[in-house]
Formats: sequence, C-alpha cells, structure tokens
Amino acid sequence: MLAKRDLARDYFDLADLDDLPERYNIAPTQPILVIVAGERQQPGSNLPERKAMLVRWGFMPGWVKDPRDFPLLINARAETAIGKASFRAAMRHRRILVPASGFFEWRRPEGKGAKAQAYWIRPKKGEILAFAGLMETWSSADGSEVDTGAILTTAANNDIARIHDRMPVVIRPEDFSRWLDCKTQEPRDVTDLMKPIDDGFFEAIPISDKVGKVANMGPDILEPVEERAEEAPAETKKGADAPPSSPDQLSLF
Repeated sequence: MLAKRDLARDYFDLADLDDLPERYNIAPTQPILVIVAGERQQPGSNLPERKAMLVRWGFMPGWVKDPRDFPLLINARAETAIGKASFRAAMRHRRILVPASGFFEWRRPEGKGAKAQAYWIRPKKGEILAFAGLMETWSSADGSEVDTGAILTTAANNDIARIHDRMPVVIRPEDFSRWLDCKTQEPRDVTDLMKPIDDGFFEAIPISDKVGKVANMGPDILEPVEERAEEAPAETKKGADAPPSSPDQLSLF
C-alpha cells in the first residue's frame, strides 16, 4: 500500500511533497494542504509544474481591511462564485485543488428534540480525491501576509441529497490541468467542471457525533455506528457562502 505522501504525490503529479500527517478532523481557520500551478513547466511537457502548499481554511479577499469585520468564508457557491465580489478575482487567477480522503456532513431532521446524524462521506473507489477550491493572499496593514482558501460547493447529487442539499465540487484527475490553468482557461471555460459528481461516486457511512468536537482528532471518529431513523432534513439557507450552522470539519490530507 502506498504511503499517504506517495499516494498524494502520484495522484497530483507533484515533483515532491513533504510528509503528510494523519489528520482526521479539520476545522475552519486551521491549515489545509492545497495544490496550485507552479511557475515552471513539468519536465517534457508544456503544462505547469504543480506544487503543494498550506493555506488557512477561511477565505479572505485582498480588499478586506479588517478581518474582524468580515465573515469566515470556508465555502464558495459554484453557481455564483464567478460574479461575486469576494471570489471573482480568485476564480480568474487563483484556482486550486484541495486533496482529501472525504468529508463530513450532518443530516438534521425537523422536530424539537430530533438528533442529527453525522456521516463520513468518502469515495467508493480509491483513497484520495480533489475538491475544487479558491485561494487568496491577504495582506495586513503591517505588511504580513496570510494565504487563505475556500472550497467550492454545488447542489448535492442523489446520493447526498437525503443528507444535505450541498456538496463539495469534485475535480477528476483528467481535469486537474484545466482547472488549475488560470492563464488560458477563464472562469467561463471551466464552469462545466463545477457540477455535482456522478451518483455512485460517494458512499455515506453513519458515524457518531464525536466528529462535532474539534478536540476529537483520532481515527476512532470514523468508526461506523447504527444509523438513526431517517426523517425529513431541516431546511437550510439558500444562497449563503458562509458555513451553515452544522459542524464544518472536513477530513483533509
């Protein structure tokens, strides 16, 4: 079996990659690994060399003066990101890939006292995937810089819709170069990539609510539990780029 480092390096065709620690429960504002197009070309190819870097999970547009006055944007709606002021520049110039082994989501039933069910949602085949993302480097008044990022979301496919109405945008390996190519591929050229992944790609495994606490960081949070009886999901706000009220951790490399 390939080590996580080798798996990610081969999957994203990276020249090199530092060791990857096992991280099972990542929360907003924590660092996440992302893949960007480098300045040099890949050996024997006219495609840019890809490189990995860490960014803060929580997007901050460059024009924000005081982060305290701006909401934490961990997600960007794919349907509106091209035209929205917060994401317009990043969609044009700074598209990224976010390596992950899956993500967590909650089904929140209606009714007083009804308890939410957490799910570990992972690919049925393979150990790694890539979410579409955006990044921006925010500069403070004192000159310090922070690289920040957000994950693009789209309408849920049929497999995920019973749990939540949104899901991350998944970019397939054959589309990595096109998504990362911000020099020749304008946002309108990659809109076809920002759609729900095919039904059958993911499997949703019910897990305990331990995942809702960031302090719980061990692999035991992925252990399957008996699924609670399914009820109608509570309504979620439409059109918001800010995170919903449910926990927002993802499982990322």
